[in-house]
Amino acid sequence: MEERILTNQELTEDNFEETIRPDRLEEYIGQQEVKENLAIFIQATKMREEPLDHVLLYGPPGLGKTTLAYIIANELGSNIKTASGPSIEKSGDLASILSTLEPGDVLFIDEIHRMPRCIEEILYPAMEDFVLDIIIGGESSKNIRIELPPFTLVGATTRAGDLSSPLRDRFGIISKLQYYTMEELTEIVKRTARVLSTPIEEEAAVELARRSRGTPRIANRLLKRVRDFAQVKGDGVITLEITKMALDQLKVDSIGLDDTDYHLLKSIIEKFNGGPVGIEAIASSIGEEQTTIEDVYEPYLLQIGFLKRTNRGRIVTKLAYDHLQIPYQENMFE
Repeated sequence: MEERILTNQELTEDNFEETIRPDRLEEYIGQQEVKENLAIFIQATKMREEPLDHVLLYGPPGLGKTTLAYIIANELGSNIKTASGPSIEKSGDLASILSTLEPGDVLFIDEIHRMPRCIEEILYPAMEDFVLDIIIGGESSKNIRIELPPFTLVGATTRAGDLSSPLRDRFGIISKLQYYTMEELTEIVKRTARVLSTPIEEEAAVELARRSRGTPRIANRLLKRVRDFAQVKGDGVITLEITKMALDQLKVDSIGLDDTDYHLLKSIIEKFNGGPVGIEAIASSIGEEQTTIEDVYEPYLLQIGFLKRTNRGRIVTKLAYDHLQIPYQENMFE
């Protein structure tokens, strides 16, 4: 099955993000408040010659949490080691990662909310006291304490609510990443086009930003696809005409919705009279996992006001009916 181009989840083709990733906070576009705070915390910790407090970055996928982790390491002049929460299954996995750290290193754990609870408990003393307590052996088990160098843990999560309180409380810096504005996304598109040596008109950059669902990852992905159309159908310059033609061909509408979004919204309207309907019923009706709907489908639809969450379930709003050109029927629960 073809991968969905508008998903905010990382795709194989997004490997090129590493080549366009900014290195410094001043080069990072958007998230102004997060940037300003991080700049102060990093400067202060360098003045005190101490490790930076552990950092938790949370928000929807594709907003730049990984990029910020690398920038933090660069600003500190440190090396960065990376891991993924689901890949740390045993205490030995975590021990092998922590034992390779050098003083001042940054350890980045993506999807930290998916780390097993038993591993979390091993991480607590490592974060607080820079020690690793491991129990080895069977009946005659014994506890081994390993001293660790001072390090900074940067955790990234799309589900901050799934983190246990003891783990969340051990992060000194907690920052939420927001969706990007049209102006910010336009600047990101133009910057990426420069890095890729692809000429782009201002109007084309604005149109790409408009259809990118507030997400840099999607903006960069769409730019890459539109660049192909510009090279094959035009002279290599990304014009407004080429951009509209390419995005229409890719079935990305004027506000960044695709067939998947239409299918979800129409399913709720046609099968459940627009809601309210529970997430389990929606998942069954469209054949998708509940977590996929919550993490991938819903965030943008909620952000633009096409869906509402109520204590009775999800409701499709009048805005969505108007966009889909479906006659709206007043819902007594709205």
